[in-house]
Amino acid sequence: MAASEKRDEAAVDGVAALLWTEPTAVRRGPKPKFTLTQVADAAVVIADEEGLEAVTMQRVAERLGATKMALYRYVPGRVELNAVMLERAMGEPEPSGASDWRTALRDWAVDLHGRAVARPWAVELVQRPHLPGPVELEWFESGLRIMTGLHLTGAEMLDVLALLVGHVMAVVRQQSGTGAPEDQLLRALAPVLASRADDFPLTTAAFTQDEGARDDALRFGIGRVIAGVDALLAERDV
Repeated sequence: MAASEKRDEAAVDGVAALLWTEPTAVRRGPKPKFTLTQVADAAVVIADEEGLEAVTMQRVAERLGATKMALYRYVPGRVELNAVMLERAMGEPEPSGASDWRTALRDWAVDLHGRAVARPWAVELVQRPHLPGPVELEWFESGLRIMTGLHLTGAEMLDVLALLVGHVMAVVRQQSGTGAPEDQLLRALAPVLASRADDFPLTTAAFTQDEGARDDALRFGIGRVIAGVDALLAERDV
């Protein structure tokens, strides 16, 4: 096994130990000064204020008033720190309360978008290869629960969630720091479209028609995924 593979395997084991192992007997030695939650929250605050790239073991230790070496008692390294940050950043999903699966699934995706857009740095962590923790798996559990009883296989239900998550995260990336990306792009392109409208008539029309409907990619995409599932179910009910 290559050295990089061994490091990756060790990182996965470290994340699993932090997120999935129940606390056991108290360790020997001094009582820990902090909890893992406090460490994660300190890292989240830094990411909220300055972005993910600003989060280092040293910066987290300084915010807690501890030494960098002391921090390793709680998290072995950056991979494990990222894992506990993601768990704290997203939080558990809110129940939809809708009886119709279409509405409930739409609510699920909109809720996910709200969590991610509030902390766009978390999108980077979601899209990296990683071992999901209990909170992230609860999002899967919640989404799968909505589709229970539909004529879909387990793999198909996971694919539906993957499509929704991928769409939501792509929209958050596009929205991050721009607010309304289509309006921003239109402002940048306005002089070009004004002088070259005959060369790009379809682009000009697309940007200038139905102004009130721009920047609704989130709901449009969610709706199309759900419509696709609905169409598949209709085919199978024939």
